[in-house]
Amino acid sequence: MTDTASDATDPFLETGRLLFAGDWQFVTAAPTVEVLPPMVGMEIALAGRSNVGKSSLVNALTGRKALARTSVTPGRTQELIFFRVGPELSLVDMPGYGFAKAPKEKVEAWTHTIKAYLRGRVNLARVFVLIDSRHGIKPVDEEILDLLDKAAVSYAIILTKSDQVKPTALPHVIAGVQEKIKRRPAAYPVVFPTSSQTGAGFPELRAAVARLLHEQG
Repeated sequence: MTDTASDATDPFLETGRLLFAGDWQFVTAAPTVEVLPPMVGMEIALAGRSNVGKSSLVNALTGRKALARTSVTPGRTQELIFFRVGPELSLVDMPGYGFAKAPKEKVEAWTHTIKAYLRGRVNLARVFVLIDSRHGIKPVDEEILDLLDKAAVSYAIILTKSDQVKPTALPHVIAGVQEKIKRRPAAYPVVFPTSSQTGAGFPELRAAVARLLHEQG
């Protein structure tokens, strides 16, 4: 049996629903760490390959159709995008990595910004790394996981587009991801399969964030 996020008895399901039903607002887009907003409450961040579905996930998670811009152009998000609900929680959309269409020096600048953000953001509670369910963890994903392990930043895996994988195959995809992360020091053991199209997995994901917020006090 795979260790997934699904548990109908989870007391944080309703807490998570209410948390993400709140008035989420765009705060700022920060191209460098020098212009990051003040640290307020707890932060969670989203990382993933370009075109893995981060913007769609932000919109589905918050129940807002256009809170985050979606684009068919890989690498469109080139900044740290901050969203906030009240003083207790911020959501940070990190620049997509992988096949971003940008000059080498700009990619290096993004990398520097991400590393500096991970090192210096003491209120960052967890990074959720988005992985396409159809492809699993690729070498370019391993690089960001290595970076998070070295930075000692807790992270968990979100599988996107799970509706595009056969239901009989999804448990094997989850098990394969868990096998790849089980020896990683900063990896959270629960994997979150989601679909922004069907809404599958989002109650459990919201509950996980609500539980983390509770644990952080």
